[in-house]
Amino acid sequence: MTWRTPHRGPVHTGERALAPDLARGFMLLFIAIANSVWYLWAGDPGLMNVHPAPEGVLDRAAQFFTVMAVDMRSYPMFAFLFGYGMVQLATRQEAAGADVRDVNALLRRRNLWLIVFGFLHALLLWMGDILGAYGVAGLLLGWLFLRRRPATQMVWAWVIVGLMALLTAFGLAGLAFTLAGGDLGAQSSVGGSITSTAANISDPSVLGAALGRISAWPFLSLGQALGLAVPAAVLFGFWAARRRVLEEPGEHLSLLRLTAFLGIATGWLGGLPAALAQIGVWDLAPGQVEMLLMWHMLTGLAGGLGYIALITLVARRLDARGRAHGPVVTAIVATGKRSLSSYLAQSVLCAPVLAAWGLGLGGQLTAWTMFLYAVAVWLVTVAAAYAMERAGVRGPAETLLRRLAYRRGSPGRATAPAAGAEHLREDPGRPSP
Repeated sequence: MTWRTPHRGPVHTGERALAPDLARGFMLLFIAIANSVWYLWAGDPGLMNVHPAPEGVLDRAAQFFTVMAVDMRSYPMFAFLFGYGMVQLATRQEAAGADVRDVNALLRRRNLWLIVFGFLHALLLWMGDILGAYGVAGLLLGWLFLRRRPATQMVWAWVIVGLMALLTAFGLAGLAFTLAGGDLGAQSSVGGSITSTAANISDPSVLGAALGRISAWPFLSLGQALGLAVPAAVLFGFWAARRRVLEEPGEHLSLLRLTAFLGIATGWLGGLPAALAQIGVWDLAPGQVEMLLMWHMLTGLAGGLGYIALITLVARRLDARGRAHGPVVTAIVATGKRSLSSYLAQSVLCAPVLAAWGLGLGGQLTAWTMFLYAVAVWLVTVAAAYAMERAGVRGPAETLLRRLAYRRGSPGRATAPAAGAEHLREDPGRPSP
């Protein structure tokens, strides 16, 4: 008889932690807002970001909130949850008796398929894809750090944060020097890079836009995967998962409260300079705005972690009520359970409608109307996820990823799934005891 290493069965509804899905579902709203700005292709992008010059008070309000609270704050949060999910998946499989080598192979396949998903996403719809970046980060950081001690993971996360702080100090010193009248000479061309990256959205040719997206995608994916904020957030996620912070928030209340308060305050105050510059309150030259880039990224990492901590505290309060969640919470959680499908659905609802190669609506919208469009897109995905939840249907992208990652008949694959395995998802909630 040939023995195969069993794989853990599904995470049942009653054992899922509320916080990760609630966080994913809510923060997909911020993802929609952040990405939609790129579709304002008729305006001239800025140098540190793609926001065009505001045309009125409503544009200024939308841009002020987006730059301060959303830009570079939502993706670190998802990177944290991605790292958290990797550890939880490995923990759940090994608790069921799976061999460590088979679990590592499963994680590698999953991350490789995420890269494939990202390639197709960029080719067909959206050059700002994050799936490829997270796949690369998962392969590299999983290989280097997944099996390391939590203390080691935390040390390296703070080493990266320290490097970000050092680069931030250089940028702020340069900004202070120029504000005092100094001249730094030739400066970087972040704005030119942004303009060329966004050019595929304003390209009326379907083929030309696709070629533009796919040529930029490898560099964007590697840049995001290795760009300090994402690796740091993933490592923080590794550490937190080993401590079961999201499953057992009552055991980590001081940490969560401190992170929520300091993280969000740092994120919002840190985003304030760029937000004021964007709406014209603080008059900065383009090169001076670029010097705020690393500051914005560093404080964005803090803001993303703060959002997670706050949502975890809210989830704990909801669970403490001891009754079924209402339709709003259920719908947002359902979106989080189907975060991959919901993320891809955003591109389906945005790219063909807003890009110049599609209907071109993005050329007619301004900052505040695009903000409303992004919120509407998120609400559509929430409604769709809620309908699937009521029908007991998993997200199509999650289903496909699971089938590809869990190859039937491969070494380490259970010959028969555990009871209820039809409900198994790739992103785990609470692992079994």
